[in-house]
Amino acid sequence: RGQGALFLEAISDHLTCLDFQKAPRHVNSWRKLLSLNVIDVLAGAPPLVVQLTWLRDGGATLAVGVNHCVSDGIGSAEFLTLFAELSRDSLSQTELKRKHLWDGQLLNPSPVRDSLSHPDFNQVPDLCGFVNRFNAERLVPTSVVFERQKLTELKKLASRLGESNSKHTSFEVLSAHVWRSWARSLNLPSNQILKLLFSINIRDRVKPSLPSGFYGNAFVVGCAQTTVKDLTEKGLSHAKMLVKPAKERVGDDYVRSVVEAVSKAKASPDSVGVLILSQWSRLGLERLDFGLGKPIHVGSVCCDRYCLLLPVPERSDAVKVMVAVPSSAVDSYENLVLSPNA
Repeated sequence: RGQGALFLEAISDHLTCLDFQKAPRHVNSWRKLLSLNVIDVLAGAPPLVVQLTWLRDGGATLAVGVNHCVSDGIGSAEFLTLFAELSRDSLSQTELKRKHLWDGQLLNPSPVRDSLSHPDFNQVPDLCGFVNRFNAERLVPTSVVFERQKLTELKKLASRLGESNSKHTSFEVLSAHVWRSWARSLNLPSNQILKLLFSINIRDRVKPSLPSGFYGNAFVVGCAQTTVKDLTEKGLSHAKMLVKPAKERVGDDYVRSVVEAVSKAKASPDSVGVLILSQWSRLGLERLDFGLGKPIHVGSVCCDRYCLLLPVPERSDAVKVMVAVPSSAVDSYENLVLSPNA
């Protein structure tokens, strides 16, 4: 029933390179750039699909689908780096001999001394038809670029009196700002509980650390949680201070307890009040060259309610934020995310 890796070639008679300089018109506008799904490997879907599509202006897209049961973002980026070097016939003997590991036993659960809470798995009341709204209302893709200067301004805005800018990272501040803008634009009840979920690399957080070359899934989900009222009224500094401890609480015991919850209790995050954010801006994808030159855009084939922090080619300090929001909220969201002082 299972399939191996699939390699496809296609031609688009309407897309050009310029179309990737802005958000797509619809969440599935670019879906045909990856014709096959990799979601359900157990049902026979291929674990890897690579599709090269030639564009109308002579450019090209390379879309890659890797099932999450195979690797996480860091592992996929490592695979793509080696794939690109193979395409250019530039792999060194050192790289060819490098050992790559996919050993799930390295993350086996172990007895946890204390009972650890996992707010990402806890269900919260849906006070506003949150899930139905996102399922029924048309989602509109958005794309906003934050240059280095804008990120510095966000840090200053998030700083409380006497607190140094070095106290918080660009990720913490930007994710908090996007989360607040998203929440404010949706006009939700003040007592609705909201969560920001984001992936945390645990390769160096477990004991012992995972060996170099581990390309399997090595992340857990961090969870910042609060009410609409507190998130929207208490300012960016408050939101940032929700993100920071959500990152810091992830250590070896926490990781092992997540593995236990997922493997034995089949726990999974709830979707009510949730914004899921994933950081691709530090994976090095903007440096990939398969022989056709470096990319002008790096992103997801489908722009949906998952928020992506993306690299901006040729602007190493900039971050592109792409997320789709309900059509009734898109104008408000774009105004708020572009106006941190509003």
